[in-house]
Amino acid sequence: MIRVKRGIITKKKHKKIRKATKGMRGARNRTIKKGREALMKAGVYAYRDRRVKKREFRRLWVTRLNAFLKNYDISYSQFINLLKKNKIEIDRKILAELAVSRPQALEKIIEKIKK
Repeated sequence: MIRVKRGIITKKKHKKIRKATKGMRGARNRTIKKGREALMKAGVYAYRDRRVKKREFRRLWVTRLNAFLKNYDISYSQFINLLKKNKIEIDRKILAELAVSRPQALEKIIEKIKK
C-alpha cells in the first residue's frame, strides 16, 4: 500500500479561499475555516441581492417619475393608466431617464395622453 498525501490539493484549496477573501477583515481573510464561512455567506448575499437590485431600481424609477409628475398635477398611477389606455409602451426606466435628462420630451408625452 502506498500512502496518499493530500498536501498539494489542500494547499490549492486553501490558496483559492485566501484569494477570494483577500479584502475581508479579521479572521475571515487569515483562517481557512472562517474564510470558507464568509465565502458561503457572501455567495448567499450576492444571489439574493441580484434580485433585490431589480426591485430597488424599479422603486427609484417610480419615485423619480412621481416627483416629476407632481408638477403637472397627475399622479404616477394615473399617468401609467393613461399610457396604457393610449397604447404607449415605454417602460419605467426610459420614462425616468426622460424625466431627468429630457423633461421637455416627457412633457410632450403628458400633453398627448391628457387629450
